[in-house]
Amino acid sequence: MRYHMGNALDEEYYNDNLSGWRNMSLTSAHWGTYHAHVKNGRLTGLSHFAEDSDPTEIGKGIVDVIDDDTRILGPMIRKSWLESGPGSHNERRGLDPFVRVDWDTANSIVAAELSRVIESNGNEAIYAGSYGWASAGRFHHAQGQLHRFLNSIGGYTKSVNTYSFAAAEVIVPHVIGHFRDYIYNQTSWKSVRDDCELFVAFGGVPLKNGQIGQGGLGRHIQKESILAAHQNGVKFVSISPLRSDMIDDVQAEWLQIRPNSDAALIIGICFVLLDEELQDQAFLDRYSVGFEKFAEYLMGSADGVVKDAAWAAEICDIDADVIRALARRMAGARTMLSFSWSLTRQAHGEQPFWAGITLAAMLGQIGLPGGGFGLGYSAVNTVGNDIKRLPVAAMPQGKNAVTSFIPVARIADMLLNPGSHFDYNGQSHTYPDIRIVYWAGGNPFHHHQDLQRLLGAWQKPETVIAHEWCWNALAKHADIVLPCTTTLERSDIAMSPMDNYFVSMQAAIAPVGDARDDFEIFRGISAKLGSEDVYTEGRSAEDWQRWLYDVTKQASAEQGHELPTYDEFRDHGWFKLEPPERAYVMLADFRADPEASPLATPSGKIEIYSDTIEQFNLDDCAPHPCWFEPVEWLGSADRGTRLHLIGNQPTARLHSQLDHGSVSRAAKIGGHEPVKINREDAMARAIEDGDIVRLYNDRGSCLCGAIVSDDVMKGVVVVSTGAWFDHDTDRTSGLTCRHGNTNVLTPDVGTSKLAQGPAAHSCLINLEKWTKGAVPINAHRPPVIEDRFTKGNFLHDKMGQP
Repeated sequence: MRYHMGNALDEEYYNDNLSGWRNMSLTSAHWGTYHAHVKNGRLTGLSHFAEDSDPTEIGKGIVDVIDDDTRILGPMIRKSWLESGPGSHNERRGLDPFVRVDWDTANSIVAAELSRVIESNGNEAIYAGSYGWASAGRFHHAQGQLHRFLNSIGGYTKSVNTYSFAAAEVIVPHVIGHFRDYIYNQTSWKSVRDDCELFVAFGGVPLKNGQIGQGGLGRHIQKESILAAHQNGVKFVSISPLRSDMIDDVQAEWLQIRPNSDAALIIGICFVLLDEELQDQAFLDRYSVGFEKFAEYLMGSADGVVKDAAWAAEICDIDADVIRALARRMAGARTMLSFSWSLTRQAHGEQPFWAGITLAAMLGQIGLPGGGFGLGYSAVNTVGNDIKRLPVAAMPQGKNAVTSFIPVARIADMLLNPGSHFDYNGQSHTYPDIRIVYWAGGNPFHHHQDLQRLLGAWQKPETVIAHEWCWNALAKHADIVLPCTTTLERSDIAMSPMDNYFVSMQAAIAPVGDARDDFEIFRGISAKLGSEDVYTEGRSAEDWQRWLYDVTKQASAEQGHELPTYDEFRDHGWFKLEPPERAYVMLADFRADPEASPLATPSGKIEIYSDTIEQFNLDDCAPHPCWFEPVEWLGSADRGTRLHLIGNQPTARLHSQLDHGSVSRAAKIGGHEPVKINREDAMARAIEDGDIVRLYNDRGSCLCGAIVSDDVMKGVVVVSTGAWFDHDTDRTSGLTCRHGNTNVLTPDVGTSKLAQGPAAHSCLINLEKWTKGAVPINAHRPPVIEDRFTKGNFLHDKMGQP
């Protein structure tokens, strides 16, 4: 295998472009690789990695906040919890001041609280789903370190699946055998460029989402890839309520679709193919099972409803002739179908991907270069990237002795209803009784829906422990806050099986305040619990990083790929794996020989009809792709004048990360998150560009700044997720969030009993001009911090400390 060894400081480049480059360190983040500029021990700037021709500005948002007043400078304990013990005045989470303590005290308190709960309620009473992206770096992965630590003391209740695409994680294995094996191993953009003729994107190809890549990335490839495909003659169709989900440069045809109706459109296209005998029956016969039953559904054999183009047109608000013409274009060209991850985050979010794979099977191009289907091009930088897929080692987490779990988006249900039952993937499970929530590397007050409901659920556990570096909503609503470092304050390795760049991440500055990395935090707590050797295995952070690299190097060598030594890597700073010479085509082996390379489904084939799901006997998920009407959508009989809210991914940050930074703040309107509204809808409400508006429904309300635009279809408003939650605790404004966090509006319901994924995109809201004047926004302000605590009565009486 070939690789190109770089230099942490490309002397020729930086002599030509920057002064003072010798005071820089190399680091990597989910949004790219940067050189850190430091002066007198303080971070002064970030400059882009020379290898990246399309860098993002997101990372620069950390410069002004890494040591500002939002930084958590030492271990903090919520005052009421500290004075009165676990479970005391939980309703004051988010209101109470905090008291700073030293690390020895904090470690003793956490260790004692974990011991108390384990002894009285068992490890099942500790919830550590701890969902979130955390930071880049192979070793300092917050959730991995948390899970390893808790497994070393008996385990914890976990979560399964993700907020990104939970419905797909459950349904797709029933259809093609796996999900994770395909989501980051999709047909490459190179194959699309060279062999595709028609690229149809349900949900578009949003390049803003492709700014990021899990674990760190060296070079952004999404924009150059789609432009190369366009320049090579590929025609694009974007099916989305939002024009900007496809860049103008590729001159895509924009089909405006009612949100939540993609499955109906796909089913209508399938009917046209069947009705006009355009399906590839030979492919269906050899590579799939159950098509004949799906065909009966299309023809309305059971329900009397023919799922033709006219039926689909009434649901999705796209002309029936346009639907028929699109079906014929698909059948007459080498067609790639792309299905955005966002399609799964709606009521019955299992259906669009299942219907989409079925449509691809009917076209018969699965496994062909440039054809078939893809699951979210530009959802992240990884999708469609030509990567080596080396066996990169991860931090061992040990064995979790606890078997209880929840679907990731059912956290409020779990906290509110311990002991009650829930359905998941054909089985019934029981919610555990959680006493401790332990969170590291995420923010539930960003990810979760119906935050007013979550606030109520958040009062149930006796203790909430969080590792955080800044005072976001999670930290403010915790009882014990342990300050962690950022990637710029520790050494790590950016090496991901989903990227061709290996980057030696160097500590640019010393930890701010008393911050510690997660490994050191858990080492300190483990020492109090007597389990330090189990947790660390006698290795330091540097020892572990060398171990991770050496294991990766050895495993790669066994596959015929030689990597530089660890010391060579650290000395040079980075290296790049040369991409494969041949473009990757997903499911090519299956197409070439389905007997020798069967899918991991019961039949070994694509399951258009699933006997397994039929046996589940669910009332909200049929055994074949199906259209289910959502409770909240533009077709609702009781819609009135309400608008459909879409909460898409932001341009100026990753989820809620760095919302308080300069890049994200610059995108605000009057300090509020922007809302994009159609011009006609704005005129009907006397709203103009820049107005502050109130979004509200029965679940909550928030303020946003209006952007009047023709780029969003009538009846739809778009607000990016990730604005830090700013609850109006004194209720003077009547707002659930003064800042613009749309998850105060979204429903906390599962996609179906099958997957129980989040259904945030099935949300109707009212919108009006705000006329009550400016409101204080405290989202980016720290809580009150009282004087440092010294050991006293509480530690002696409650925790048994000297």
